[in-house]
Amino acid sequence: MDQEQLNRPPALTSVGTKMLIAVTGIALIFFVLAHMMGNLQVFAGRESLNAYAAKLKSLGPVLWGARFGLLCVFGLHVYLTIKLTRSNHQARGSVVADSPLAGFLGERYSNQYRYKTATTSSRFMILSGLLILLFVIYHLAHFTFHQIGDPPNITADGVTDVYEMVVQSFRNPLISVSYICFQIVLGLHVYHGASSAFQTLGLKTGSSRKPLSFLGLALALLLTCGNSSIPFAVWMGLI
Repeated sequence: MDQEQLNRPPALTSVGTKMLIAVTGIALIFFVLAHMMGNLQVFAGRESLNAYAAKLKSLGPVLWGARFGLLCVFGLHVYLTIKLTRSNHQARGSVVADSPLAGFLGERYSNQYRYKTATTSSRFMILSGLLILLFVIYHLAHFTFHQIGDPPNITADGVTDVYEMVVQSFRNPLISVSYICFQIVLGLHVYHGASSAFQTLGLKTGSSRKPLSFLGLALALLLTCGNSSIPFAVWMGLI
């Protein structure tokens, strides 16, 4: 072993990677739940939601620090998931490489083998995760940085009228339908992700298997229905 290998930091094991994916995933679920609870204040009326948004904005550097930390957790979760998926595909492909038929069938068969042996669940998690990433970028551009749509109004008290911005946005059928479709994707991602995280952390064993499976389903339904209730309420004229 040469000096360069000795100085190289140890690589993260597959088990360690799965653990970090599970922990960051659960942290993101907690954030999404908290974010939803804040958004649901739209049902309490204009003053309530605007006051909530103003309080968050008043945190200043603390809020941006929290956002940066959340971005790091999100980025780490995405990076490790892609890394683990690629590693698993390479491991599956090595079976072909070690086979006496590898030289005869060639690289094309090897690539097809890797694709076909990847589980439907892992492919769905990658695809849904990328869709979530795209939606987060759009969501920030729309509701946080106001680069999409009309800029929010300012009330007589000098407060940003977040309530009006939300209501006017969801009166657009394209935005509402896209938002609801995303919530369905998010719910499915959370359901599969929570189940996998509980399994990875060693919590889903024996008598705890069914309750934790139910918890994952409940979280997914809560997020999907809770967030989707806002555009539905706008459509029905309830808010």
